[in-house]
Amino acid sequence: MHSKPETLAPDCLQTATDRDLLTAIQQGQVEALREIYRRYERLVYSLACKVLKTPEEAEDLTQEIFLKLWQSPNYNPDRGTLSTYLCLITRSRAIDRLRSQGARYRLVQRWHHTHPDRSKANPPLEQASLGEQAHRVRAALADLAPAEQEILEIAYYEGLSQSQIAQRLEIPLGTVKTRSRQALKKLRRLLQDLT
Repeated sequence: MHSKPETLAPDCLQTATDRDLLTAIQQGQVEALREIYRRYERLVYSLACKVLKTPEEAEDLTQEIFLKLWQSPNYNPDRGTLSTYLCLITRSRAIDRLRSQGARYRLVQRWHHTHPDRSKANPPLEQASLGEQAHRVRAALADLAPAEQEILEIAYYEGLSQSQIAQRLEIPLGTVKTRSRQALKKLRRLLQDLT
């Protein structure tokens, strides 16, 4: 018969090893995550800020890294220190975000290249085409689930970051990210011939 592992006493957290804290995290001990966060938040945030260049994005990524550590602690202490592991996943996720932003930027640039200066008067045929495209975009948005529509509207019309949206809607950051990703995939599929 297995005995249940002991949880770390709150007064022992600051002196506990990273390995002990991770074991406590696997057992669901929130205080252990707080201690890991206290130890490594500055390291993760500064690396994220260095790669992403914006404090808001770095803050989002920092929260994502520690949330992932809480939800599925994949760190293996036999393969290196926790600080090294956190730096590796932070750098990897930051680069993924930059690639994603680059893809969005290229899409916008392609759009502007194929649809030049809107300030000039458009010929009637082009105006009709633009009206049809606008109608298709509105129809595609209407096909999204209400929760997905809400997140995209807040992100694009108010310019809030994903962490700010999560705070406003009082839902987990992961939920915001998932809904946003699903909504953008649906829109991309529905509007693929417009890009």
